[in-house]
Amino acid sequence: MMYTEIIKDLFSADPSYYLAHCISSDAKMGAGIAVDFKKRFKLGHMTENAKKQPYPVGSCIQVGRVLNLITKKFFYGKPTYDSLELTLNSMKKVALQGGILKIAMPQIGAGLDRLSWAKNREIINRFFEDTNIEILVCIKV
Repeated sequence: MMYTEIIKDLFSADPSYYLAHCISSDAKMGAGIAVDFKKRFKLGHMTENAKKQPYPVGSCIQVGRVLNLITKKFFYGKPTYDSLELTLNSMKKVALQGGILKIAMPQIGAGLDRLSWAKNREIINRFFEDTNIEILVCIKV
């Protein structure tokens, strides 16, 4: 595993990277960086699908090069470290099964979700240390 943190706009990452972000099982994507993901990658269909069948908390739903990490039940809720770990485990499985070798992400769970970035960093490193996946964390200026 290679882990890097850099001050950079996530959306300017090289197209060889898959982009990960956290959303709720209802896939509202109405605040934070999720709004940009929804617009840039036309993810509105996820919200419509979630009305019929919410996505399971702890899952990673891949849509193209976007890895949607389902860390909480409702958009107004907050994730837990347990739900973050379940979701990272799911993302790891998706990546390994899909041959994904590069993942870029913001400081997941640490913005509007209010988890500790220091702890989230440790969790990410622990989950991916036994892989050859490159993790690039793009920190907003």
